[in-house]
Amino acid sequence: MFIQTETTPNPATLKFLPGRAVMTAGTLEIRGAEWASQSPLAQSLFALEGVSGVFFGSDFISVTKSESDDWQELKPTILGAIMEHFLSGAPLLNADAEFTPQVADSEFFAPDDADTVATIKNLIDTHVRPAVANDGGDIQFRGFREGTVYLAMKGSCSGCPSSTATLKRGIQNLLKHYVPDVLSVEQI
Repeated sequence: MFIQTETTPNPATLKFLPGRAVMTAGTLEIRGAEWASQSPLAQSLFALEGVSGVFFGSDFISVTKSESDDWQELKPTILGAIMEHFLSGAPLLNADAEFTPQVADSEFFAPDDADTVATIKNLIDTHVRPAVANDGGDIQFRGFREGTVYLAMKGSCSGCPSSTATLKRGIQNLLKHYVPDVLSVEQI
């Protein structure tokens, strides 16, 4: 089994591509060892000293390290844990995991804005989400109120030094160009 790795714009996060499906629906972000019990792979990764976050995408795993740790020391052990998990045939999630794919958390918007929101979601799904996934993360629409689009950044995008620039220069400009009702974009 060959696992590719890619850097992300977030220097604290690496993207691991095992060459097979990881999540079949939605994404899952685990921000601490106390929440890792729902996934054998997450438990293995959090057992490694220095791992502070895990994000499962459709075909990748983003791992965030603690600030004081070094990728040169941590990367080989992460690769080993991922390889061991997939070669074992163990499921990604435990059968008793109380997991709901993060495809649509609670959203807020006025009923009159339904058409605008549908256009915003379509633009996010077709233009933004693929680019963000390439960087080891995900983005979710959370709401629209008084011209402001509210988005949640996940995976390597959460806490990334360039996430504000991505939101303001990239996503905000794209949405404002195609949807005149959009005035700004904010992260939740």
